[in-house]
Amino acid sequence: MVKKLSIIVPVYNEEKTLSQIIVKLQDLKIKDIKKEIIIVNDASTDKSKEIIKLLIKEYKNINYIEHKKNLGKGSALRAGFKKASGDYIVIQDGDLEYDPEDFKNLIVPLQKNKADVVYGSRMLGKITGFQIKSHYYGNKFLSFLTMILYGQKITDMETCYKMMSQKVIKSLNLNANKFDIEPEITAKILKKGYKLLEIPITYNSRSFVEGKKITWKDGLKALYVLCKYRIFD
Repeated sequence: MVKKLSIIVPVYNEEKTLSQIIVKLQDLKIKDIKKEIIIVNDASTDKSKEIIKLLIKEYKNINYIEHKKNLGKGSALRAGFKKASGDYIVIQDGDLEYDPEDFKNLIVPLQKNKADVVYGSRMLGKITGFQIKSHYYGNKFLSFLTMILYGQKITDMETCYKMMSQKVIKSLNLNANKFDIEPEITAKILKKGYKLLEIPITYNSRSFVEGKKITWKDGLKALYVLCKYRIFD
């Protein structure tokens, strides 16, 4: 039976890589899976909007959401989740740090009903590119804290590649507008008792000059969010 994978692509000023990542997503072939790509333009100030318009003309499976004001990654993802109609949902950033070919492995536990949620772990896979040590060790600390607070071992809490059934994502009642969407998703998945598996993925890290946006301040916010949702609903 053919099922649908909804791929949510939040975009803010990704003119250099957006076309390439969409082509990669379109070229991706997964048996018994059709794809829906939802691009959420979070008020980009570069040529991202013009590029998206061209992509929509070329590919019929792209749905487009545009924010008139920059609201943050969390807001973009929540808009995409609301629009998604697929049996499975996954996040894909608009850059080239992650390889969509990894979706082929991530989706298998979901198809076989061996997991409710599958994370692509950079820590279990291969990391190349520009290394930002504060990001690397900050993520390891937050992942360790997640294990302490929620009682499940997890190696890469901040990964972009979070794939799950639509039933799971619709049940989370997400509120975050910024990068704190990542710890909120993880905290609520674990608190609700969903079965989460991690699969190794490849990761080509980029620098701030190349467009990296998340900072140490977002790490502090993630720390707060993990603690908040452990204590409160």
